[in-house]
Amino acid sequence: MSVLSNRIEFVYYFDVTNGNPNGDPDMGNMPRVDPATQKGLVTDVCLKRKIRNFVALAKGDAAGYDIYVRERAILNEQNRRAYDDLGMSWEPRKLPKKGEDAKAVTEWMCKTFFDIRAFGAVMTTDVNCGQVRGPTQITFAQSVDAIQPLPVSITRMAVTTVAEAEKQSGDNRTMGEKHIVPYALYRAEGFLSPHFANATGFSEDDLQLLWQALINMFDHDRSASRGRMTARRLIAFRHDSALGNAPAHKLLELVKAGSAAGRSPDAPARTFEDYVVTFDEAGMPAGVTAEILL
Repeated sequence: MSVLSNRIEFVYYFDVTNGNPNGDPDMGNMPRVDPATQKGLVTDVCLKRKIRNFVALAKGDAAGYDIYVRERAILNEQNRRAYDDLGMSWEPRKLPKKGEDAKAVTEWMCKTFFDIRAFGAVMTTDVNCGQVRGPTQITFAQSVDAIQPLPVSITRMAVTTVAEAEKQSGDNRTMGEKHIVPYALYRAEGFLSPHFANATGFSEDDLQLLWQALINMFDHDRSASRGRMTARRLIAFRHDSALGNAPAHKLLELVKAGSAAGRSPDAPARTFEDYVVTFDEAGMPAGVTAEILL
């Protein structure tokens, strides 16, 4: 597996229909919104969680594809695996005194966990494995247009306890509420650095798995709250060099989403067909290759 040696940027579009793509727990789990523009937001953490979950499903117990940050994982125990496998003892909150031993512990973590190779990790817990900066960075996703979150009242037929049932009359229904976005198209951008890839060992095979995750992860992340979420476009820009051949923003700006022909400017978008995603291939600079992955 060759380590990634080219700088890469990518543009990623996905949409949601009648769902909540990323609720804010500080706001009653309402869809996240930029209050100044009313455009919807989905955090980078949310997208990385879905990537991790897809890799865990796709690779199972395959060596080198374990997931470090998983639900209910105890990070000290994850870190301890490195010391146990290398036959080393550990001191609380300290790396091994020998530089080669400290490097070996961190390298073991990178080789074992896909998400450390991809995103990096701070592993300075009680069982200290150091820290690495990952080659893959993903921005917050933002909706193309302003969104209008819709509160929907729901009822529950059952109750939890006998005491709760005795307090109620009639058919024991209780009221609740969920929040949805009727429709929104979101755009996220990503960056891959070969310099950080060299530090973690992120390979071309890992890159292909990342693309596979972005294209397919919503199909394995269904829930009642998220409605229908779909990956729509994924366009990557690969430079001929590690340092890059053009500014990232100029490449990312070659891809735009706008209203489809015939759509009324006053009509809210309700399907992906209400948009058109364009790519200005004529504006591509020398030394950069575009790959339309979706």
